[in-house]
Amino acid sequence: MHREEVLEKHFVERLVKAQGYELRTASDYHVGRALDSGPLLRFVQETQKSEWDRFVAQYAGSSEQAFLEGVERARKATGTIGLLRQGLKFVPGIKFDVCAFAPASGVNADLVTRYGKNILSVIRQVRYSARNGNEIDVVLFVNGIPVVTIEIKNKPTGTTLRDAENQYRKDRPPANEPLLEFKRGAVVHFALDDDNASMTTRLENGKTKFVPFDRGRDGGAGNPDIPGDFRVGYLWADQPEMPAVFSREVLLQILGSFVHVEKTEDDKGTKKQAVVFPRYHQLAAVRAIVADAKAKKSGQNYLVQHSAGSGKSNTIAWTAHRLISLHDDVDQPVFNTVVIVTDRIVLDRQLQGTVSQFEQTPGLVKKIDGTSRQLKAAIEGGARIIITTIQKFGTEHVKELAGQRGRTFAVLVDEAHGSQSGANATALGAALGGGDPSATVEEAIAEHQRSRGPQPNVSYVAFTATPRNVTLERFGRPGPGGRMRAFHAYPMRQAIEEGFILDVLQSYMTYKAYYSLEKAVDDDPEMNVRRARPKVARFASLHPTAVDQKVWVIVEHFRRHVMADIGGQAKAMVVTASREHALRYHQSMRDHIAEQGYTDMKALVAFSGELEVDGHRYTEAGINGFSETELPGRFDAEQDCRVLIVAEKYQTGFDQPKLAAMYVDRKLAGLQAVQTLSRLNRTTTDKRRTFILDFQNEVEDIKGAFEPFYQSTTLSERSDLNQVYVLENKLRGSSIIDRDDVEAFARIYFKGDLTAQDRIGLQALLRPAIDRFEEEDEGRQEEFRSTARSFSRFYAFVAQIVSLSDTDIEKLDAYVGYLLRLLPEREVPGDNEITDDMVRLRAFRLVAREEQDASLTPTAGRALDPITEFGGGIAEEEEEALSEIVRVFNDRHGTDFRPEDMRKFEEDGDTVADDEDMTEMLRNNPRDVVFPFFNQKMFNALVRRMQRENKLGNIIMTDPVVRERLTRHLFDRAVSRTAKPGNKASDQARLTPVDHDKTGKQEREFKA
Repeated sequence: MHREEVLEKHFVERLVKAQGYELRTASDYHVGRALDSGPLLRFVQETQKSEWDRFVAQYAGSSEQAFLEGVERARKATGTIGLLRQGLKFVPGIKFDVCAFAPASGVNADLVTRYGKNILSVIRQVRYSARNGNEIDVVLFVNGIPVVTIEIKNKPTGTTLRDAENQYRKDRPPANEPLLEFKRGAVVHFALDDDNASMTTRLENGKTKFVPFDRGRDGGAGNPDIPGDFRVGYLWADQPEMPAVFSREVLLQILGSFVHVEKTEDDKGTKKQAVVFPRYHQLAAVRAIVADAKAKKSGQNYLVQHSAGSGKSNTIAWTAHRLISLHDDVDQPVFNTVVIVTDRIVLDRQLQGTVSQFEQTPGLVKKIDGTSRQLKAAIEGGARIIITTIQKFGTEHVKELAGQRGRTFAVLVDEAHGSQSGANATALGAALGGGDPSATVEEAIAEHQRSRGPQPNVSYVAFTATPRNVTLERFGRPGPGGRMRAFHAYPMRQAIEEGFILDVLQSYMTYKAYYSLEKAVDDDPEMNVRRARPKVARFASLHPTAVDQKVWVIVEHFRRHVMADIGGQAKAMVVTASREHALRYHQSMRDHIAEQGYTDMKALVAFSGELEVDGHRYTEAGINGFSETELPGRFDAEQDCRVLIVAEKYQTGFDQPKLAAMYVDRKLAGLQAVQTLSRLNRTTTDKRRTFILDFQNEVEDIKGAFEPFYQSTTLSERSDLNQVYVLENKLRGSSIIDRDDVEAFARIYFKGDLTAQDRIGLQALLRPAIDRFEEEDEGRQEEFRSTARSFSRFYAFVAQIVSLSDTDIEKLDAYVGYLLRLLPEREVPGDNEITDDMVRLRAFRLVAREEQDASLTPTAGRALDPITEFGGGIAEEEEEALSEIVRVFNDRHGTDFRPEDMRKFEEDGDTVADDEDMTEMLRNNPRDVVFPFFNQKMFNALVRRMQRENKLGNIIMTDPVVRERLTRHLFDRAVSRTAKPGNKASDQARLTPVDHDKTGKQEREFKA
């Protein structure tokens, strides 16, 4: 039997038999009130008898009618969630609860009993409308109040989840339908078939957006098989990871602690509301963390690998609020304080706002947006939920905070790969772990070392989409084969397949730039190869020819392929290699836009600090015309702000859904590549695709960077922590470290509060080591410096993983860390800068490769490698003649233009000259007057050729010398074609040289 009711009937039967639901009939449902009043009145009368007796006495003869009318008023005023959580009141001060949520502890037996009396019920084929005969397949109720509607389809009948979604969109208009109205009606609306489920919290006819509510299958979208049941059986049947979604425990927890009315306001002051219902991975992650913490108490680590688009801020907020109310089996709180830590200097406003909006108890959340003193006071004052930045834990005020061992903490770390490394993370653990300020020096050293390691009173919950190897080792847990992995994962692949983020690799085009350089000086200076080659490459990449041609490609590609997307709202980001590159790109793009007469777009630039170029100083604010803090808002709100050119800014943590294209002109690798390109993956209305044009990287390299994070990230093997002793022995074996100096340093450093005189003494104790360092040759100096830095970094990592009982290495770490700050910097011999006087760009060619779909396959993925390599020594400084450096560069990047290229340029030049207006100008004006206009016409002709002819590709000439020859050649041809014997203007044109000072601007425009 393949009728739709098979799945529907099975669903309802399992709810009744396995989850304790009461089966009600469609006749029990009141259409106008959207209510099943029987269970509601029964719950109130049984759980609040004294209040009900007072109510009956007050409203004699019409008590039930008055109560139901009051319920209807409350739902209209506060919505269903408000009614369930806050109850309702009647004159004279009679308050009723219509739902009893699970208490945080079992101390109050009455609350536990009342929770057990909640009535969960289900009705099939609910006729919800007074205007027509429309019915909804299944409705779930809590104490007679509808909370979930469900439309069910059955694949064997040829209908699927999509049909159920479309039924809501087309046949379930919410206007004037109490069951379907936003906030007032059911909290959530589910669509499902045999295999998949989706949900929405707002019906908006054809605009209704459903999101998947699946468990995930093999790292991607969908649901795994459930033996003996449908794949969507997790909705009604308990599963290994958690009870059924619609079980009493989970559904009431969702309604009481998860569902959230989110309030936002845009730049124009328009206020919006949205009901947030947890997606499956969010619900599963929070419940798993809470269950593990309840069983194991404090002192645990949890790594949550949730992709971009996973709703991480909500997950962090839910985790924080659930942990702070968590009690163990003997009704003691598991955590006294939850600290939410972000690595952004400026407190993440979105995260701050989300956590605060989830607050149901006033004063529960304390935001630390001031000084570290404010943070110290919050911890000492027993604040329940604290939101702060990692930097505030790195100050002396918090380092001195002691005596916290009697309290327990849960630390939720946002973007764990950045927040939990080095001194800041050490200070965080020390501040919360506490210590004995009256201990002896040796005891203080041991205590300091202990405080750097795992703390029995501190649990860490680290959130990131892209865990590094150190993150996995610090917070991960062993999985199959002993590989470290996340405690819970919602990987990139699943987010893409479920449509929460876009696949940014789907449309990836690379360009190859060919440079032909020649030496422009008579002598042949000796230069350092390692330093000179990047300088030559930088010279070539900053050359106006290269910049202008790339800008032309960017602007014209954006206008042709991107600009109309997202309803004409699409924007782009240009990622450059340096601040000077960003400046040059911005100047060239500004000029190109003006020259082409484009009035519907402009570019903004983003870089840090002040930049000096060609004797002029530039800042981001000065170029853009407004402050740096205004940039994100202006870029989003202003229609003509289409392109953002960046240099080491906005490449991480910048959520702009309107970004639809990225133009990359810098080398990207590893995590940086993933984070940068992922700026494109945010979804918004009408955004269906993205574009990447890459001038620097190979597609295979980019795919390789994404692979470790596409599925759940693992570590191939654990790092060998004993390497820290290899580094220690190498340092102690050097001539620079003296054991007696280290001991004397430690006696002062670890004694407690350091005075100014103590600091002078510490520097005096380091002076002998500095003298010994300066006596070594350059090679040994750099070997020591590199080894010392590797030791400091690796020891900081090891000390967080395990609690060492070795005060000697702790003393060495303190000594080396201080010494590194005082060692003289390496003197790098100066080289001549590569300039136009030394090297000439003879030719430049930009060739587009075929656009590719670089999307990863479902089987893609690889484990990260552990920490295995450490620095030591310096590269040999090979000296080489400048001409050889240029030759090597040309071997790798160079090309020659073909003779036929010039002939095609001549054809274009003849076409320009034959234009009637241009002919008239050439005949009646001197050369220097006509040249700028000819140059502009010529530029436009070249653009048209490049658009229509792939063979010529993107070849554009050259450095000033070659460009001058080409321009002179084409212009001379034009003058010759239009000259008439005896024409005074033409004779003058043949005799007047081009004034390059006047035409330089146009000359630069041409070679783009």
